Amino acid sequence: MIAAFEGWNDACQAATNVVRHLTAVYESREVRSIRCDGFYDYQQTRPIVCHATGRRRIVWPQTTFWDIAVAPGRHLIAQLAPEPNYRWREYCRESLRIADELDVTHVVMLGSMFADCPHTRPLPVDVNCENADVDPDQRYSGPAGIPTILDDIAAQDGFDTTTMWASVPQYLGDGDCAQATLDLLGRLSDLLGVDLDAGDLPRKAEEWKAQASMLVRCNDALQDYVRHLEAKYDRHDKARREASLGGPQCEQLVREAEAFLKDLG
Repeated sequence: MIAAFEGWNDACQAATNVVRHLTAVYESREVRSIRCDGFYDYQQTRPIVCHATGRRRIVWPQTTFWDIAVAPGRHLIAQLAPEPNYRWREYCRESLRIADELDVTHVVMLGSMFADCPHTRPLPVDVNCENADVDPDQRYSGPAGIPTILDDIAAQDGFDTTTMWASVPQYLGDGDCAQATLDLLGRLSDLLGVDLDAGDLPRKAEEWKAQASMLVRCNDALQDYVRHLEAKYDRHDKARREASLGGPQCEQLVREAEAFLKDLG
């Protein structure tokens, strides 16, 4: 089951748009829901007025569970909802009860967050699995959203869990970020071992990059800021690649460099 929540955990709607994309490109059907009563503050998450067949209708916030057929004999359950305001533990227990009814064994939390990252480089996507060996210095400490609580309770209840968080450039505002949605979809494909249909996301991602570049070109201060982020990204990427080489490979590179310099002499 993949779970994505609108609001604080969903910068540029990158996470919830993964679910919307999957329900649009694959055969899908609504299989369960959680009523909104008691979980939402309607001054924060307001009902929506819409008109269908000439009649007014009030649409209340709710949690919907979808069954999505992503491959022959392969189905995903997707949970989509605004982040609830109240009774999070009860809400998570109800979500996991439904997951258990639908024979779910692995719960994947999707999220996106604003970060100091340049649009001209690959957007960071952090993927963490339960019991993964994570450097303590790299672990997040701070306020938590509903994906973190659901992940914690799911692990306690015996589900396998994975979290995926995409970073999006904070300097571009809160419009949809198709690139982050595409990157999350790619990581989800890797996890499932299924080549998920990207549909028109690659085209939308290219349009997003082009619009971002145009915005940056029109603002000198923003250009300087992006160049700073690019340099920072490139330093970290170089350090990561060098660290991944390991001791013996580093020594080999040093020997090759020394031999090259000796030949020059």
